[in-house]
Amino acid sequence: MPSARLMVVGDLILEEPEPGACFAPSAGLLRTADLLVGNVEVPHTTRGEPQRTAVPALPAAPAHLAALRDAGFHVGTLAANHVYDLGEEGVADTRDGLLAHGVRPVGAGATLAEAREPAVLTTAGVRWGVLAYNCVGPELSWASPTKGGCAHIRMLTADGRIHDVRVAGHDDAAAAVAAAGAARPHPEDLAALRTDVEALRDRVDVLVVAFHKGMVHTPAVVLEYERTVAHAAIDAGADVVVGHHAHILRGIEVHRGRPIFHGLGNWVTVTRALDVADNDDPGRLAWSRRRRELFGFDPDPAMPTYPFHPESRHTMIGTVDLHEDGSLRAGFVPCWIDDAARPVPCSPTGDGRATADYVRDISARAGFSTTFTPDESEVTVHL
Repeated sequence: MPSARLMVVGDLILEEPEPGACFAPSAGLLRTADLLVGNVEVPHTTRGEPQRTAVPALPAAPAHLAALRDAGFHVGTLAANHVYDLGEEGVADTRDGLLAHGVRPVGAGATLAEAREPAVLTTAGVRWGVLAYNCVGPELSWASPTKGGCAHIRMLTADGRIHDVRVAGHDDAAAAVAAAGAARPHPEDLAALRTDVEALRDRVDVLVVAFHKGMVHTPAVVLEYERTVAHAAIDAGADVVVGHHAHILRGIEVHRGRPIFHGLGNWVTVTRALDVADNDDPGRLAWSRRRRELFGFDPDPAMPTYPFHPESRHTMIGTVDLHEDGSLRAGFVPCWIDDAARPVPCSPTGDGRATADYVRDISARAGFSTTFTPDESEVTVHL
């Protein structure tokens, strides 16, 4: 079997003009990947009507997806809470826009069957497969046999009702964590996940499962349902699990010798959707004000297109190497989001030491016993 390298990064919001500039410090490294995967967070469309979601995203221009092609992306996951914010037209245009630029979409489609269809491609002689699922709602975004949207895993409350894991609508962050912490995956959806993974396993050499999951803007917390879905994917045959949605890094876990990047944080996330000034959407404006009360932070006023938690400037490129004997090596490149909202790769033993230490700390705080060894270029995760 040929040796090859997988790279995975977190959320991508390409709303502002010329998003390619934000990839300038990292594109050279990203283009060395044999497979590069990131999460496309918002619809890329000029059509559609805003849906009745709690905090609808601003759409991004379809032309901005060219920045992903230029940075070397092969797959864009779409199973996210904002994918349906402009309805089925937004889903269709985002898929079509990615395909037009040579990037494979996965996790959303015109029907549930299309949303659950894996991205399968061959590079460097290796067959890769990627699946993606949204675990955080809203229900409006879920695909069905006759409706477009995203592949999803429903969550149940303790009394068996469908639970929307998003924080919106809760009185405080502690209540939101408690409510989400009590949620559990719907058994039917866990079974469907296992079916999808098992069906893909024999078709590929490396199988990646991506989940949109977790609590936003909350350092270190990994909820029980997150562990459950990640472990279920690996138990069914996945080689790598990645998470996104929280807009802040999460710890790295190892389960049965396979890496789980529980939250890859932000990558390029440039947006004015949460501006307090000149915001004409009541839902977005209310949420931009409410976040301070819920999560105790104010965005840096010097970074008007980066309205996120200060700790979210720590980010990473997850790496997985496939060796000729079929074994895997996992690791990450620590990165820092600079004052221009650009992720910049760093050395774990130099300018990235603080980020490497941060990942080690949040992994321990989540209860993971993962061990790490840094060198000059990246940190090895011992499997």
